[in-house]
Amino acid sequence: MHLNQIQNIITNSEQVLKGKSKEVKIVVCNILAGGHTLIEDTPGVGKTTLVKYLGKSLGVTLSRIQFTNDLLPADILGATIYNKNSANFEFHPGPIFGELILADELNRAPPKTQSALLQAMEEKQITIEGKTHNLPDHFTVIATQNPNAQIGTYGLPESQLDRFSCKLKMGYPNKESTIELLKATESSIDRQNIKQFITTEELKQTQTFIKNFHVEDAIYELVYKLLDYSRNQTELLPLSNRCGLDIIRLSKAWAYLHDREYIIPDDIYTIFPYTAGHRLVHPENADIALEHSTAQSILQQI
Repeated sequence: MHLNQIQNIITNSEQVLKGKSKEVKIVVCNILAGGHTLIEDTPGVGKTTLVKYLGKSLGVTLSRIQFTNDLLPADILGATIYNKNSANFEFHPGPIFGELILADELNRAPPKTQSALLQAMEEKQITIEGKTHNLPDHFTVIATQNPNAQIGTYGLPESQLDRFSCKLKMGYPNKESTIELLKATESSIDRQNIKQFITTEELKQTQTFIKNFHVEDAIYELVYKLLDYSRNQTELLPLSNRCGLDIIRLSKAWAYLHDREYIIPDDIYTIFPYTAGHRLVHPENADIALEHSTAQSILQQI
């Protein structure tokens, strides 16, 4: 269902992100699975460009929040303000009320501000002054963060990291892609014709279609073994049940991208480092290379 349109989104990304089709595929896979994505890398490697491209090609409302050290939770969620004309308090929604949220440089904000996303990412709703406000159906967070070693960053706590279904690194493009990028003028990049490939209704239909994929009991057994292994190793942080659910959801989406309606073990092996790596290593020691190697070592043991 709508597979060709999704594949076109991945293929067409080469127009704006040279040599990053694999990273785009992972992020698109996570969106199809209904998950949130954390992209960690140094500035200037295309993190923000990727999110803007996906917002336009998926036809969803993009809301960007630039996280800084003076940002407050109300700046994200919104606030209740007194209207003297109506003599009533009125809720003014913040930028969190979007379909695709770009949380840019999330770890530049202090923990109090980061925590504003916790309820939204888990429940797709926020509560302000005792009143609950629902977020859009297609609510998805793609956050970017700078490496913890950089000055002026606040590491994300485990509870926040666990709400991100997957974490990946953009990395620098290869030689050919870099030279092609350097040859292109800024104006020619801005004129790239990025079109919408799929409607929000078609995206919703595709997500529902993927959710209904059949999963064999042997696959559930495999996921349990991965979770259980992490819980019996003192040097690792234990994987949560939320992580197990994310593994299944992303594996379904990965199978869909390969034109299958069922999961095979290779799907689990492929997406496991992205879904589990950031949950296995303590945030103070966070390094994507270490996170992925830790996840790969578990796969080898299992």
